[in-house]
Amino acid sequence: MPKKKKTKFKLKKKKSNKVKKKEISKKKVTKENKKNQSVSASNQNEVLEIKKIKKQETQKRIYKVKEFVVYPKHGIGQIISVEKDTIAGIEISFYRIEITKDKLILTIPTNQQGNLRALSSINQINKAISILKGKAKVKRTMWSRRAQEYEQKINSGEIYQIAEVVRDLNKNTDMPVDQSYSERQLFEKAYDRLLGEVIAVLNINEDVGKVKLNKALGKKPEEISNPTPV
Repeated sequence: MPKKKKTKFKLKKKKSNKVKKKEISKKKVTKENKKNQSVSASNQNEVLEIKKIKKQETQKRIYKVKEFVVYPKHGIGQIISVEKDTIAGIEISFYRIEITKDKLILTIPTNQQGNLRALSSINQINKAISILKGKAKVKRTMWSRRAQEYEQKINSGEIYQIAEVVRDLNKNTDMPVDQSYSERQLFEKAYDRLLGEVIAVLNINEDVGKVKLNKALGKKPEEISNPTPV
């Protein structure tokens, strides 16, 4: 009888060892899975960071002297020089930009690319002109709110948004004059911005540019004597 007890005890002991081994192996697997998950997560983070850096590098652009650019708050300008100066022991390069329409000279650091954009392409100009031919979309809200939205669109510097303002505030010459002073001001501001870029991109003079825009807006053509390209 005591011998049988010993054998039973041994069998039980062996079974418990197997269970322990299984538990240890399970713990190892879970630890390895956690490590793999943390490694893959860190790899994903690294990939995202690399993508962001690459995006920032592609957005940078070097503008040349005499090149036309768009400064959102003032419209078309021309770079007259690229200069350097030392401020607080740090050398800074900047563009000097002439805004002819407003008779301003702006100083923009070269590393602040978000404040400038290149001129639109010919295709973008054509699309902006096609927007003028569309039907006006006027919201039924208070004028003060609409005026604020129009102002934001103009100051965005985006040519399509500026074209939308011109289209929505346009009043044909055949229609009775029912435009307020503030509406007229916003219309002229947006119209001048759009006209300036059309002239610069298509390399035409102001009269030809006005004819092109007025035709798209459905206005009566103005009499022009011998319009010639710039």
